[in-house]
This record gives sequence, C-alpha cells and structure tokens, in this order.
Amino acid sequence: MSITKKVSVLAVGLGMVGTLAACGSSSDDAGSGSGGAKTVTLVSHDSWAASKDVIAAFEKESGYKVKVLEDGDAGQAVNKAVLTKDNPQGDVFFGVDNTLLSRALDNGLFQPYEAKGSDQVRPEYRTDGDKHRVTPVDTGDICVNYDKAYFSEHELTPPKSFDDLVKPEYKDLLVTENAGSSSPGLGFLLGTAAQYGDGGWEGYWKKLKANGVKVVDGWEQAYNEEFSGSSGGKKAGGDRPLVVSYASSPPAEVIYADPQPDTAPTGVADGTCFRQVEYAGLLTNAKNPAGGKALLDFLLSKRFQEDMPLNMFVYPVREGARIPEAFTQFGPQAKDPQTLDPAKIADNRDQWVKSWTSLVLK
Repeated sequence: MSITKKVSVLAVGLGMVGTLAACGSSSDDAGSGSGGAKTVTLVSHDSWAASKDVIAAFEKESGYKVKVLEDGDAGQAVNKAVLTKDNPQGDVFFGVDNTLLSRALDNGLFQPYEAKGSDQVRPEYRTDGDKHRVTPVDTGDICVNYDKAYFSEHELTPPKSFDDLVKPEYKDLLVTENAGSSSPGLGFLLGTAAQYGDGGWEGYWKKLKANGVKVVDGWEQAYNEEFSGSSGGKKAGGDRPLVVSYASSPPAEVIYADPQPDTAPTGVADGTCFRQVEYAGLLTNAKNPAGGKALLDFLLSKRFQEDMPLNMFVYPVREGARIPEAFTQFGPQAKDPQTLDPAKIADNRDQWVKSWTSLVLK
C-alpha cells in the first residue's frame, strides 16, 4: 500500500519483522535446470513482507529459492527499476501502484504474462486490458487517520471528509506526505483531484495550506514521528492528531500492541479515502522468466493472498480470500473511496505534482 511503508506501522519499538531476508543461493545458474540451486529474484519497495512458511511452501513446490531486493519507497523503487530495465536487478517487480503504473508501462518495464488465477481477481482491480503486463496483487485505501484520544480530550468531533479538513477547528492538526516523493502523499493529492476536479483541487489546497497542513518527506516520518495517535508518534512526541495514512493502520495499532486494546486508538475519516491497487510484473529482460512466472502465479494463490493482510496490511484482490477479523472490525475498506482512471492519472500526474509543489511547498 506503495508505498509505502504499510508493514512498519508499528515496527518502531515493537520488534515486528517487516521484511523477508534474501533466502536463496547466490548461484548464477538461476533457471538453468542443471540441478543446482535456482533463484528467482523479487524486486520491491521496502514494505514487502510474507510469512516464512508461506515462502518455504512456494520454494518446495516450485524448486526456486526466493531472493528479495528492496529499493526504498514505491516511487524510488519504480524509478530505479525503469533506469535498470535493460539489465534488471531481478525477475519480478512488486509494488507499483495505480498512481505510478503508467510510468512503468510507458517505459516498457514489464513483459506480458497472464498469471494463473487472474480469472479469480475481482473485476474492479483488473487492468491493462488483454496485454497482461501487470498482475493485481493487493489493494488498500489511503485515508486521513485521527487520534481518538486527542479529539475526546478536546471535545472535538473528528473530521469525516475533505471539506472538514479546511475548517478552522482543525487548523494546524494535519500532517501529510510530499506528493512528489511519497506514495500516500501522491494518493492523497489524487483523492483531492478526484473530489474537486481539475478546476477545484488547487483552490482546495490553498485552503488546506492556510489551515496549517504540515508536509514531510514520507510516511515513516509522518506516521511514526509526527502523528500523536501512533505508538511511534507517542514515543517521538508527535503533536499532530491527523495524518495521511491507510485504512489498515488502526487494526495494525491493535494487532501489534502489547497488551492488545479492545478498540483501536486511531480511526479513519472515511470521506477522505483514495483506493490504491498494487501490481507485480515480469521484468523485461528477466534472467529467470520461468521462475518469475511461477512467482507471479504464487502471488495470486489463495495461500499468499490470505497471508498478505497481517504482513503488509493490505487487502487481497482474489475472490474468496479470507480477510482477518481485525481488519473487518478495526479497518474496513472505505465504502465509497475516491478513484481515478489510470489514463487520467497518466495524463495529469506530473503536472499535478508540479503545481502542487509550487503551491504548497513554496
């Protein structure tokens, strides 16, 4: 969700393992079929995580060892993958989302492959027509989160919508991420573009700026340092009770707290959500395309899809995949999130970010 440091929501101070270390041989005979160790390399943003037993099952069934290379935030990872596409670092890239998808496709980052199980993906998450250059893997909502204790102590009703955020009672309360360097920051910008249209989003941001919105580089700083409602923010002395994060952040606050509270300490302003979808694809010039195809099949398997929520705090895209009770109780998906057609994002994203930067950061 990316990017996106979704899995590190409570990593600070709780010892949660956020990534799967490279677990394969460094042998160069990947996919050689010579009987030696075979390695399939997954390139991702630094929020990739999966249960060891689930990865072990794939390795046993497929005969491939999995090696994971993390390349920072989603935007950084995509940019690096584009720059190295002629000699890619791996075989599969995971973590390009709908806000950045056109950048990857326009630069020929992926080669076509229709993963097994694609027919089980919910129709609203399928994309790229019949070209099959990318495989939908997960989805989540970028939303404003609020610190319940703050609003209770101040006898203030938490905001519910984009419109609420520019009201005087919420002045100097919101922190968001830089739309030019952060996936959730870009998602929040796109949410406002979807809400107010081409002729209205800039005016909205002028109001938001006048109302004291604070902008930081990325999610980690916003959520784990500035936000008063997160476990990390409390330890860091964060004083902003509103933050752009994910609808899945409240269940993470419950699941990884010790002891676990009966209710989430944070909530979601449901009227501020933007739907994000993450994809994976077989890299052009992959050295082990057979292993890459097997890995893409695995990412759509029911076993992996049901393993994702409690590792990366995202929702599965596969029909019938079980969703953890904590998600439905503390972090249900938004009922009516903002969305934008990928073509609309492709045509306007760079100019929107440029205008946003000039308007908000200067």
